[in-house]
Amino acid sequence: MPSVGQDLGAYLRQEMMPTVWCPGCGHGIIAQGIAAALKEVGTDLDQVVVVGGIGCSGRTPFYMNTGAMHTTHGRALAFATGLKMARPQLTVIVAMGDGDALAIGGNHFIHAARRNIDLTVVLYNNSIYGMTGGQSAPTTPQGSHSTTTPLGSIEPNFDAPTLAIAAGATFVARSTTFDFQEMPKLIARAIRHPGFSMVEVLSQCPTYFGRLNRLGEAPEMLFLERDQTIPLHDLPPVEITREVLVGKRPIGVFREEAMPEYTQRYRELCAAAGGVYDA
Repeated sequence: MPSVGQDLGAYLRQEMMPTVWCPGCGHGIIAQGIAAALKEVGTDLDQVVVVGGIGCSGRTPFYMNTGAMHTTHGRALAFATGLKMARPQLTVIVAMGDGDALAIGGNHFIHAARRNIDLTVVLYNNSIYGMTGGQSAPTTPQGSHSTTTPLGSIEPNFDAPTLAIAAGATFVARSTTFDFQEMPKLIARAIRHPGFSMVEVLSQCPTYFGRLNRLGEAPEMLFLERDQTIPLHDLPPVEITREVLVGKRPIGVFREEAMPEYTQRYRELCAAAGGVYDA
């Protein structure tokens, strides 16, 4: 597996550097992880498209030396679905924020997972709406502060892997920006998987989430990711209970299962109907 300090110049648009992300933001680490995953997989970059929506994560396609598609808020998966249906040979990666994927785009998320379309979602989860001013997001932990919940959020937060599995995603994983060596490996596995894949990456936002919740700067937030997560293989060999996971979030691969993929089945349907499908 590529290591820290590797040359990823062929995978990144260096003329676009530096990025627009705030100092200490974890999103640059995730973008680098996607580049490292593409290097690991070895896919022809002319056959890769990175799709982004609106928000901090939506800037990712601008920095990748691949095809790029910048879409409207919450509709990244709708555009990606159309792209994959029209050009099924492409490797399509969707960079989505927690709000982009689970709030306004939540309906697209569950139905893309249900159909098992061969898309790879990298879900950037920094627990807050960063680009628009630090508002509460669907992933903001209960009790946490944001500009719209100054007294602490009273809403339970979405658990993205649980939602993805329930919706039918056939590859589901979670990593963190602290686990940089492991995160690109999971993204590479997701890209190789022939079906709907989601890798949630917990990311630090010192500008808003860290400041509003007194969590310190980026290094302190990275160590917090380490301390608040637990690898699935380290869980006790007993039924997982709320008590076992108090204050912890599991990381690793939650589901990896081979199931019929949508675009392949669609081509077979067209062939059976006697139609012509231009792949």
